[in-house]
Amino acid sequence: MSINETSAAPGVVDRDQQQARRLRNRLRYDAIQFAIIALAIALVGVLAYCVKEGLAAKGIKFSFAFLANTAGFDISEGKTLSFGEEILPVFEAFTSDRTNGAAFVTGIFNTAKVAVLAIVFSTILGTLFGVGRLSTNWVVRNLCFWIVEFVRNTPLLIQLVFWYFAVVLQFPPLASAAKWYGGVIISQQGLHFPSLSWAGDGSPISIALATATWLAFAGAVFDPVGKMRRACMIALAVMIGVLLATDMLSVDYPVASRFQASGGTSLSPEMAALLLAIVVNSACYIAEIVRGAIDALPKGQWEAAGSLGLSRRDTISDIILPQVFRVVLPSFGNQYISLTKNTALGIAIGYPDLFNIYGTVANQTGHSLEGIVIVMASYLLLSWTISAVVSFADRRLNVVGAKR
Repeated sequence: MSINETSAAPGVVDRDQQQARRLRNRLRYDAIQFAIIALAIALVGVLAYCVKEGLAAKGIKFSFAFLANTAGFDISEGKTLSFGEEILPVFEAFTSDRTNGAAFVTGIFNTAKVAVLAIVFSTILGTLFGVGRLSTNWVVRNLCFWIVEFVRNTPLLIQLVFWYFAVVLQFPPLASAAKWYGGVIISQQGLHFPSLSWAGDGSPISIALATATWLAFAGAVFDPVGKMRRACMIALAVMIGVLLATDMLSVDYPVASRFQASGGTSLSPEMAALLLAIVVNSACYIAEIVRGAIDALPKGQWEAAGSLGLSRRDTISDIILPQVFRVVLPSFGNQYISLTKNTALGIAIGYPDLFNIYGTVANQTGHSLEGIVIVMASYLLLSWTISAVVSFADRRLNVVGAKR
């Protein structure tokens, strides 16, 4: 070595070697991931080619062109998208002159309708059951315990049949239906509730009031600014009052005659039974999630709340549950996805969900494989949507720096 040649310091050489090693490891990791993805795509491609050739050998063509054909059958309930002269598509009732693609949209609509309602009601009921499992009242604690244990250890399909044949179909006929204060009607033809009806026109004032109402609703739910939820809720109440006073928004009450009921919002007997079965079943699993999360909290928090003079009710609502919901959201998300997939059991009682409509379309067109691909892709999309919403809520509740 000449006097002009210098060697790097030992520490510098080690750092360069470490960076080179990290680069090689990173490239090796990316290459393995790429190879796995390429292999999976190749396997799916080979499988699809084999299936297509097998169907072609039997004279069956794999094609989605049947989606544009006329369905030729009616669906008892549900809406589908209609692309008319309006700029945006609108929801309209499905009729037999619509296409098979529109029938699948109706199935997705019915499935999503049950799933959304079940998520809301099962969360509320499950939280009550979970808190009840830890109640100091012996009757409430044991009642919640036996309900949860009984439902969790019974197949959901059997529960669905029970709710349909032993409960919903035992409601009185419409002529002697139970009519509750507020316009609620319960009969063998289903449940009928009052609903809000929009009567505004396309004038700038109507559009401005409707936009302000939606903004207030979004602010009350999501609170993007922070600490604005209470103001948004007050603004939402004021806007609803203004819309009702100006007759742009009205309450549509159901009216029952001897043979049928009209007006308001109704749930068919099949949908009511399916909703009851899924809500009660999912609520019992959610109850166990809530109970486990409450048990995991330090006992000192109960003692500290008691020392401050807080009642057990205030302790649960103000201290315990806010912490519980921050840690159970991922588990809730799994349960929401599970109950969404359970809506396919509606075929057992004739509810026109996505799977039920797929069966009708497949029987009439013979395209069973294409139909089941659409059904699987639809459930995958619904599950991804629920997962994205739950992840968004989880990020909102667990801000950076906050401890779980």
